Amino acid sequence: MSQLEDLPDPSARAAPAAPAEPTATVGWMIPAIIGSALLMQTLNATVLSNALPTMARALHEDPLRLNLAITMYMLATAVFLPISGWAADRFGAKRIFLAAMVLYAFSSAACGLANSLLDLVLARVFQGAAGAMMVPVGRLVLLRTTPKSELVGAMSVLTMPALLGPVIGPPIGGFVVTFWDWRWIFFVNLPIAAIGVTLVARFVPNVQEQAVSPIDWRGLFLTGFGMAALIFGFENLGRDILPAPAVLALFLGGAFSLWVYARQARGDPHAILDLTLFRVQTFNASVVGGAFMRLAMGATPFMLALLLQLGFGMSPFQAGLLTFVSAAGALVMKTAAPPILRRFGFRTVLVVNAVITGVLFMAYGLFQPETPHWLIMLVLLVGGFFRSLQFTSLNGLAYADIDQSRMSRASTMSSMAQQLVQSIGVGLAAMLMHLFMTAQGQTHLTAAAISPAFMVVGLITFVSLAFFLPLPRDAGDELNGRVKR
Repeated sequence: MSQLEDLPDPSARAAPAAPAEPTATVGWMIPAIIGSALLMQTLNATVLSNALPTMARALHEDPLRLNLAITMYMLATAVFLPISGWAADRFGAKRIFLAAMVLYAFSSAACGLANSLLDLVLARVFQGAAGAMMVPVGRLVLLRTTPKSELVGAMSVLTMPALLGPVIGPPIGGFVVTFWDWRWIFFVNLPIAAIGVTLVARFVPNVQEQAVSPIDWRGLFLTGFGMAALIFGFENLGRDILPAPAVLALFLGGAFSLWVYARQARGDPHAILDLTLFRVQTFNASVVGGAFMRLAMGATPFMLALLLQLGFGMSPFQAGLLTFVSAAGALVMKTAAPPILRRFGFRTVLVVNAVITGVLFMAYGLFQPETPHWLIMLVLLVGGFFRSLQFTSLNGLAYADIDQSRMSRASTMSSMAQQLVQSIGVGLAAMLMHLFMTAQGQTHLTAAAISPAFMVVGLITFVSLAFFLPLPRDAGDELNGRVKR
């Protein structure tokens, strides 16, 4: 394909860049290349979740405590996400994307060399910061080079490489930690990053805004501190790690910081986060309503790995072979999502699928050691299928009524909310399992403490219906070319 030239100096005042004319290459190559970055992230996430019990033994830590490696990654991503859109506008999305992929590779190597929980957590913080730049900036390139009528299809292509991570991650990760060394679950990112950097440098255009707002440093601090405090509060709630007054102080400090930011952001055109986006009904339904669905998504890999390994006594390899079918179902759904959305529309799909997804998530809590493996795989396959449809719909609907001039801010806000909610989901799951374990008088995590946590998190997903039901029936029809009836 012909490469787009870099736009002029960002200080020049002109209208934001319009979407590039669609070509056959833009139709699949750019989303697939950008998806290589998502492949690194999802491969790492699914492999790490399955490897946590083994890593905990190697590092002489409690498995629930090791969930800090997941939570801190998501926390760092959420904290650094607000600056990603500004950096892409100021320095060019392609440059930021390449730098983020290189940093992700180096921090992955640092994770593999870690000898303590502190080493691992610090490396994961840098990995999360790189991920904060990598994914939303990559999505921004796609949003600015793809017409809205082709956006759902492009999003499906974008996430298909990412879904290979969950498909191959559990069995590969299980094999590595069972028969080899857990450190190689991080080193595997290095060749993927090398290939991704080469392809991005060759094919991905450098989409850059010509007018860049000054960065809101105060807003960056307030949002970063607020989110960090809230996530740490959830991480320690009911787990007897920090005293109760300290946990309360985290919640109050985080809430106050975000409240102060919300007040100062009113009427500020340069605010780091554009809160007026939530006045757009489709965006609000996707981000706020979808948050209750993403709580379960963030908690699922973590909880399933603990249930199958600590609860049922499986090896990481056995657990990985069972759980990979969930991602296989998600991969199949990616090709089916566009025609389903064209046939039924976003509102109907989101409402019906929210019920199906919530029920299937609660069904995971009914698994027992004697449950046939084929039945577990069937439930996980169906769950992955419908969960993928839900998140494809949510990701597309978020941009249905957003102007091109606000795409950068919408991408940043959506990505930040997703990472924040998923990190809270992991912390919430750990808290629930700890509470059930304590209530049962147990000192070690068992299936009896993990199963009811699935039920609680599954029930929370139904709150999303309060946001999906009020949507108009034609919401998002421009995205999927749906013919009005």
